[in-house]
Amino acid sequence: MADDTTQSGGQDRTRISIHQDHEVRDWSKKFGVTPEELKAAVAQGGTIAADVERHLKGR
Repeated sequence: MADDTTQSGGQDRTRISIHQDHEVRDWSKKFGVTPEELKAAVAQGGTIAADVERHLKGR
């Protein structure tokens, strides 16, 4: 399913899409990491934001 940037909320707020530039930018800023670090964390921890955050804090 395509990411509809006109709608927010729900599941879209709990997942990270590394294929959307604005999401990589925003999530990187939120977690205080580089886009490359975020992409590596998603590759290891999955796309659920809470899991990625736990992974980044545990590094």
